[in-house]
Amino acid sequence: MTLYKFFWGLGDLLDYTFTPLQEDVMGNVINYIFMIGIASGLLFWLFTQKKLSDKAANDPNQLK
Repeated sequence: MTLYKFFWGLGDLLDYTFTPLQEDVMGNVINYIFMIGIASGLLFWLFTQKKLSDKAANDPNQLK
């Protein structure tokens, strides 16, 4: 096997791998997945921060 055939085969493999990710195939699905993931993480962080802030406000033995 020559390097020529190896690199062409590697290129074909990458082409077949990334073809479903093209915009005309998937549309905005990837964008929606990222938006849902970021919004979920933000909401989780905000609710956790609220819980910890309430806990800290009720603790008289903390340094301020």
